[in-house]
Amino acid sequence: MLARRSVLTALPALALAACAAPTSTLPAGARAAGAAIAAGPGAVPAHGAPEAPAPTGPARPPRPGLEQVEHEFAGRLPSAWGLQVPGVVTRVAVGSVALTFDACGGPGGAGYDGRLIGTLRKHGVPATLFLNARWIAANPGAAAELAADPLFELADHGTAHRPLSVTGRAAYGIPGTASVAAVYQEILSNRAHLEGLAHAPGPWYRPGTAYYDDVAADVVRAVGLVPVNFSLNGDGGATFSPAQVATEVARARAGDIVISHMNHPGRGTAPGYEAALPRLIGMGITFTTLSRAGLPWE
Repeated sequence: MLARRSVLTALPALALAACAAPTSTLPAGARAAGAAIAAGPGAVPAHGAPEAPAPTGPARPPRPGLEQVEHEFAGRLPSAWGLQVPGVVTRVAVGSVALTFDACGGPGGAGYDGRLIGTLRKHGVPATLFLNARWIAANPGAAAELAADPLFELADHGTAHRPLSVTGRAAYGIPGTASVAAVYQEILSNRAHLEGLAHAPGPWYRPGTAYYDDVAADVVRAVGLVPVNFSLNGDGGATFSPAQVATEVARARAGDIVISHMNHPGRGTAPGYEAALPRLIGMGITFTTLSRAGLPWE
C-alpha cells in the first residue's frame, strides 16, 4: 500500500520500471557525447536554497579498483531489500525540497520531456537529473545542454537500468545485478559518461527501479558515491495523470526528496509540475539540488 507520503511499499504496477527492461549494450560513441562541455557553478536560481552552497573541499581520493571492492565484500550476504534500506538517503536536512528526475533510456524510455525542463527553467527551480547511460546515448545533444545549465546537476542512474543487488534479485520483473562485480560495473561504467558531460557531476546514485539490497548500497559508498532514493513519489514512474502529479508534488515540504521522470514526454509529469510549482512557490517553498543540500547525514 502506498500512503500519500510513504514509499515503503507497493507503487502502481511497474511504476519505477516504466522505462522498460534493461539492455546489456550501449551504442558506440555515447561516451564521447558532449565531451567538451564543462558546466560552470553559476548562481543559485531565484527559487533555490542560497543557505546551502555546493560543498567544496579537497579532491576525492581515487576510486578503489574492482579487485579491492570484491575483496572487501567477499562473503557478505544482504539482509535488506527495497526502496529504503540502511545507508540509502531518502531526505535532506536543509529547509528546501530536492526535486530529482530520472532519465532511464532503453526501449520506450528514451524520450526527452523538454516541456518539463522548460517549466523548471521558467520558474528558476533547480533539480538533480539522474541519467542512465542508454538515455545519454539516445540524447547526446540534450544531455550536453543539461550538463551546461547551472540550474541542474547530473547524477548516476546506472548503465543497464538494473535493480542493484549482489544476488540477482529482481524488481518489477527486471533482473538485478548478480554480483559485486556486476554492481561495480553498473555504477561506474555510466560514471564515465557523466564525467564526459560535466566536469563535476554530483556524487549521487539511484539504480534502475530504485531497488537496492543493503550490500549493494554499501558498494555504492565504497566507490565514493552516495546511494539516493526518495521520500515522495511525484509521478508514479510517469504513470500518474496530470492531476495526480499536481496533487502529489504539491505535498512536498522541506526535506523531501521527490522522484519523477523526465524521459516520457506526453505523460502527466510536465503538466502536473506546471500546476504544482506555482502553488509551492507561492507557499514559500524553496528548492535545491542534492549537492547544494550538502551531506548532513554523514
